Amino acid sequence: MPETEIIDKAELQAELELLRAAAAEAGRIAMSYFRQSPEVWFKGGNSPVSEADYAADHYLRETLMAARPDYGWLSEETSDNLDRLGARRTFVVDPIDGTRGFVEGRTAWCVSVAVVENGRSLAGVLECPARDETYWAVAGGGAFLNGAPLKVREAGERARIAGPKPMIDKMPQEWQERLDREAYIPSLAYRVAMIASGVLDATFVKPNAHDWDIAAAELILTEAGGKLLDKAGRQPAFAGRDIVHGALIAGSGTLLDVMASVIASHDG
Repeated sequence: MPETEIIDKAELQAELELLRAAAAEAGRIAMSYFRQSPEVWFKGGNSPVSEADYAADHYLRETLMAARPDYGWLSEETSDNLDRLGARRTFVVDPIDGTRGFVEGRTAWCVSVAVVENGRSLAGVLECPARDETYWAVAGGGAFLNGAPLKVREAGERARIAGPKPMIDKMPQEWQERLDREAYIPSLAYRVAMIASGVLDATFVKPNAHDWDIAAAELILTEAGGKLLDKAGRQPAFAGRDIVHGALIAGSGTLLDVMASVIASHDG
């Protein structure tokens, strides 16, 4: 993508620092509600949203759009305005990714923020305050956790995998005997970041992930040496008209190739 290749490092760093500062404060806002019995509503039947989501979203929108008023805005907790399609860049935000875990008092949730241009994330941050973890990356600049460089782990005899059981069950039998299955992780963004940090080897992602779930995490994983791919073997594009994705896989190496054959035939 020629347009992103000519962006200088100083500009990317400025975008990253804006995201990091905003995500850190949004994380503090969310933590003020964490394990404090915040008010919770349900949207779309069974998807929870809490007052913490709305408070963090409001802060992020006010702060980021004040800093970059010509950017588009796409957030899980804000009504989508397709005027963003005319913007050069777009903020893609999930104020709390993993709300269900958040309201249950579990720690695997994060504030997810990214800057997207031409369908690709230029900078991304996952602020995970309940675990004192901050993941970040810029395009071409590597991925980091609390300042330490990230790299996907080398393939071993066994592989730790996450995701929906029906999808893992479709892995070839010779792989079934090598897999250690990770327990449910409520935040998709955090699950992908766990691959970047070498805690997990891979994950399946069921259909219906949205841009805000993965825009920051995909960049972090890519910069750590992994990939997030759809059933056609393509990187997902972000901040376009269609913000919902089909089945995805995340990981690296031979395991990712095997997983690709599973989702190639997956319905949805």
